[in-house]
Amino acid sequence: MSGRPTEGDQTREHILACLSPAPSNAKIIRTAARMAEAYQGTLTALFVETPEFASSGAEERSRLQANTRLAQELGAVTEHVAGEDISFQIAEFARLNGVTKIVVGRSNAASRRFPGRRSLTDRLIESAPNMEIYIIPDSLTDSDYRVREKRVGKPVFTVLDTVKFLLSLVMATSLSLLFYRWGLSDANIITVYILGVLITSVVTEHMVYGVLASVASVFIFNYLFTDPRYTLFAYDIGYPMTFLVMLLASLLTGTLAARMKNLAYQSAISAYRTKILLDTNQSLQHASGREAIVRATADQLSKLTGRDVAIYLPEDCDLEALLSRGNTDARLYGPIRLGGVLYGVAGIDVKDKPVDAFENGILMSILGECALAMQNEKNAREKEDAAVLARNEQLRANLLRTISHDLRTPLTSISGNASNLLSNGEEFDEATKQRLYTDIYDDSMWLINLVENLLSVTRMEGGGVELHRTAELMDEVIAEALRHVDRRKAEHTITVQNTDELLLVQMDARLIVQVIINLVNNAVKYTPRGSEIIISACEKDHMAVVSVADNGAGIPDEMKPQIFELFYTGEHPVTDGRRSMGLGLALCKSIVTAHGGEIRVSDAAPHGAVFTFTLPVKEVQLHE
Repeated sequence: MSGRPTEGDQTREHILACLSPAPSNAKIIRTAARMAEAYQGTLTALFVETPEFASSGAEERSRLQANTRLAQELGAVTEHVAGEDISFQIAEFARLNGVTKIVVGRSNAASRRFPGRRSLTDRLIESAPNMEIYIIPDSLTDSDYRVREKRVGKPVFTVLDTVKFLLSLVMATSLSLLFYRWGLSDANIITVYILGVLITSVVTEHMVYGVLASVASVFIFNYLFTDPRYTLFAYDIGYPMTFLVMLLASLLTGTLAARMKNLAYQSAISAYRTKILLDTNQSLQHASGREAIVRATADQLSKLTGRDVAIYLPEDCDLEALLSRGNTDARLYGPIRLGGVLYGVAGIDVKDKPVDAFENGILMSILGECALAMQNEKNAREKEDAAVLARNEQLRANLLRTISHDLRTPLTSISGNASNLLSNGEEFDEATKQRLYTDIYDDSMWLINLVENLLSVTRMEGGGVELHRTAELMDEVIAEALRHVDRRKAEHTITVQNTDELLLVQMDARLIVQVIINLVNNAVKYTPRGSEIIISACEKDHMAVVSVADNGAGIPDEMKPQIFELFYTGEHPVTDGRRSMGLGLALCKSIVTAHGGEIRVSDAAPHGAVFTFTLPVKEVQLHE
């Protein structure tokens, strides 16, 4: 079967290569890989584990592991399923996973041993009639290859299983003798022995005990319950047919019981490993940071394989060089790779026991989950860094925009007034000169305060300010601050209310003076002439409480949550070019917080705003 895919089909082809420990399987894998490359499709390598493979030898397992590694090196995703009917499992997997082409090797071994039974390829064609199946001819696949049972490992006959076998026969014979004494028919006795065969097949490890129980049951029934009794002869012409039916029924039920036990064992292993995969997914989702992801992955791999696991990261060694060594008899290396990016390599100690195909598939899935978690962690970290960079850029842009606007107007005023005084100073009267001098002084002081606030905010935000705490009287600090308040304070009524004359506070006096200056200047700036400003200080709950209240228009409720944020200016109109940069209150909050206090804004009654901040007090001890 051949054909060149169209351009639309090239993106939809899914090639399935069948994995096996057969010597020719490497050729099948390479052929499927070339097809996937030619069709620009995806490649999956599937291994179906049968109960027969569970007893395979080390040579078959090693060859299967080598074929699995070859498939992975050629870009295949390896999968593993368990079942007895290989053709059915392949067909179902292909149907559920959207496989378009199946590549298998030709094998006539089954038909040679059982002439009436069709080969695997014939049964696969029947199970998937609408699937494109590519059969690879090869001299090795035509050979009589079959999985050979391992020579070492558990013995077929054990003392415990032999005791169970004999006990089951004794119990079945005892119950049959009781039935015979009660006069029950031979059919009931035969049923008891069939039940004994079932029990033997279930409680023993090897299938041979079920076969022996079947044969022994026929001879015991013939010896004890057929005429003449206590001999192996039978007078009734129908007894040989009874013996044959009994033997076939016993063999069939025993074989089915043994197979069901093997399937239950495989299902338990599959459920355990699937649980590990789900636990891995949940652990990686809750892992925070790359170290936690690596630790969770190593724990799950160790739990899955029962072996020592080491995970190498890019800073530990050259990962590509580590992978290029290949797998050794003592160590298995698995790449933690996603989208061509190698995040790490997992090294698993396999010197005691090699990793089987099923474990290898789950192992690769765990490593894939680890790679995905590392990529998500990297993306989150880059996103966070980008957000910080964007926030810094926004702050820088706001700062430059605000400075460019707010510095231009006062500087223009200063330079213009100075130019007028230099050029036309002799023509101005004394009152005009005083007004120009005052404007120059006010604009320069505004610039000085602006730069001082800007530098202070920069130092506070960067953690570059070291507090020099001393015990200071609060009324002296307030008095010092009022000496440096805007000269327009004369247009307002400022009152100081200090209920505690000896309110001693542990503070950096220079910084707290700056806080009071900023709060009073805000009150002067945003209240009309003649407004009243009240500064009060008291002690409450071992904290000094300082308030600056005014009876102006107040602050809208929607502005209060953001008023202490850097560069937040609200909606104050620009009247004289001296717009606020949103630095003063942000600086106040930084200084008060550094002292271990809090600052807040509230409404004054009947109108106005109250800014309140707290500071730790200093215990005063008076000695008489």
